[in-house]
Amino acid sequence: MIGTRYAAPLYRQSIMQVTASKVTRMTKTEDEFNNRDHQYTQRLTGRLLNGPQRGRLIHVKNVYTASGAFDQKYRVGDQVFISMTHKSILIKGLKRDTVLLTLLWLAVVLLVLMLHRAGMMALLSVLLNLVIFFLAIELDLVLHSNRFLWLFGGLALVFALLTLWLILGPTKQMVITFAATVSGTVLSMGLSVLVLMLTQHKGIYYETMDYVTQVAPQPLFLAATLLGSLGAVMDESTDIVATLFELKADKPEISALELFQAGRQVGTAIMGPLISVLLLIFIAETMPIALLLLKNGNSWGYTFSMTMSLGMAQSLISGIGIVLAIPVVSFLASRLLVTKAGAVK
Repeated sequence: MIGTRYAAPLYRQSIMQVTASKVTRMTKTEDEFNNRDHQYTQRLTGRLLNGPQRGRLIHVKNVYTASGAFDQKYRVGDQVFISMTHKSILIKGLKRDTVLLTLLWLAVVLLVLMLHRAGMMALLSVLLNLVIFFLAIELDLVLHSNRFLWLFGGLALVFALLTLWLILGPTKQMVITFAATVSGTVLSMGLSVLVLMLTQHKGIYYETMDYVTQVAPQPLFLAATLLGSLGAVMDESTDIVATLFELKADKPEISALELFQAGRQVGTAIMGPLISVLLLIFIAETMPIALLLLKNGNSWGYTFSMTMSLGMAQSLISGIGIVLAIPVVSFLASRLLVTKAGAVK
């Protein structure tokens, strides 16, 4: 977005735009595992874009590696956040709002152009859910309570109800989808909690959770898993219920048993892709740090424990919810859509 290139005055943190770049030094590095890399020292010249010294030219040094694992090379035209003191100037990171806002704008345009009113309702549900989510976090911080699992459990109900109401409207289809979503999520979470209790949480390394200090890690893990599982189950339930409603409209004389069997067939068809998507998202999230650990001589077992155990557990719990939701949503839809002798309600 062009506007973000000129939005620096809106930021409190100092921003510099790189006007010149020169590599002043290059060294080769090698660690005890024979990993080779090249380290570069970069001299940057830039112009301040905000603050009382706006327009001032400054010089700063940046050290980066060819691998770019923990650092970055900056080029002419880049806008970077800097920290200025009387003695030194440090680069804090690249200003990335242009990329983020461009992707956001593209997503909004595609939704509105392709889905029209449904796309706008989807955007509205996302915005409202974000507002409610941040309000719930603020409430938890104010109350200083360790019962945030119950808070986010209630939040999950609000998310599901609000999203389905905006997308489907106050219809029987919305009621069935909501009931199936809640039932499938509760069943998967209940079964998973039971398994964790029986196994005494063995193999789940809560200490690998980022930034967990005074907060109990188990409820926090379950709260995050609950929200993730809710989305997967809701996606599947919506597809199955929508298909069964269309089937009932085409064949008004269809029986409850036929609807149930059709729901199971639809669920079986979409179950695999949904679980695969969850797994691929999990793999994409953990791949960079996992590759670094393996490259530095760590075993597969240690790498899995430190980077993948929590994500794998969350993916499995969501997968359980997807599987259990198939008979639940098929049963609810078949019973609520058709009366005895196949008459339509």
